[in-house]
Amino acid sequence: MNISSRARIVLVVALAGLVLVTLILSPMLMSSFPSFLGQDGLMPDCEEVTQESEAASDSAASDIPAEYLALYKKHGKKIGVQWNILAGVGKRETDHGRSTLPGVQSGTNYAGAAGPMQFLISTWGGKARIPIPSKFNGYASDGDGDGWADVYNPADAILGAARMLKRNGAPENVRRALFVYNRAWWYVDQVEEIAKRYAKSGEVKIPPQADPACDEPFLEAAPDTVVAKILTYALAQRGKPYLWGGTGPDAYDCSGIIYMAYRSAGLSIPRTTFQQWPFGVKIPDGQEQPGDLVFFNAGPGTGPNAPGHVGMVVSKGKMVEARCRLCGPIKVTSYRSRDSIVGFTRPLQNPGVQDQLKKQQNSSL
Repeated sequence: MNISSRARIVLVVALAGLVLVTLILSPMLMSSFPSFLGQDGLMPDCEEVTQESEAASDSAASDIPAEYLALYKKHGKKIGVQWNILAGVGKRETDHGRSTLPGVQSGTNYAGAAGPMQFLISTWGGKARIPIPSKFNGYASDGDGDGWADVYNPADAILGAARMLKRNGAPENVRRALFVYNRAWWYVDQVEEIAKRYAKSGEVKIPPQADPACDEPFLEAAPDTVVAKILTYALAQRGKPYLWGGTGPDAYDCSGIIYMAYRSAGLSIPRTTFQQWPFGVKIPDGQEQPGDLVFFNAGPGTGPNAPGHVGMVVSKGKMVEARCRLCGPIKVTSYRSRDSIVGFTRPLQNPGVQDQLKKQQNSSL
């Protein structure tokens, strides 16, 4: 065998070895990337992932009328509630509008409930049919854009039910939301069982913003270890209820969770929203970063110089907040969808906080 032949053999063997190594390492390299990264390599939006539609099971496809199934999915995604929970309510209440009992197609039942989702007329808004827009107290909704909130219209009733469940704890605390919908634990159990049967996965899935898996990209995005400590505390409170004046450990109000998160990092900042607003250094919109605060006009008595609500930025466009007693538990939400932003501040740039940080650094030497 001449030298050139040997060289060709060595080259072929080397190439074969390279291919083999590539085949072995490719899956390992692929799996080394975090599962929470999207196809473009960017961190997915936890709130958007939450609203991704759970696939319907064969049972759901055969039992739920096509119109109702489409409405459950549409309004569940729009409001941010599991569609199969909505479908479970619709099944338990009226068999998706097919029941012939009083109060389903017209009138009310013995308890005063009406429509396919069985709203009390008082909870709906005081009347079975309400023009939209108009002033009323309740969950009356126009789900088909015809200008009316009709408790007997499936599109309107399902949207109203989604809004009611969302306000009372869904998607994170589904059992609490269902109990408010119908105050009986046997009812909650039955709806959950139906919802599981309707989902191809057989589950009522926990939304990602309440899942610790979403913590990792948030914490990795923290600009330093101090901010990481602050975020770690704040994110750990997700799922807990809102309580006016609350500073934990079981419940918080909007400024209370921020006050305690900074305290967990050994830093002292003001306790209330009104005090926190002038305390931090103002940050231009678009330059906010994790650990900064975002403030909102929250209605009467609040405004540009006295915002009434605050959240903590955890990533661009996202904040962790304790919003209100009827707004569900503490969670990660979008602040870009709000039209009442007053501004952003960075408490870590306050001179007093800077002095606290220097003392921490000196004490660690």
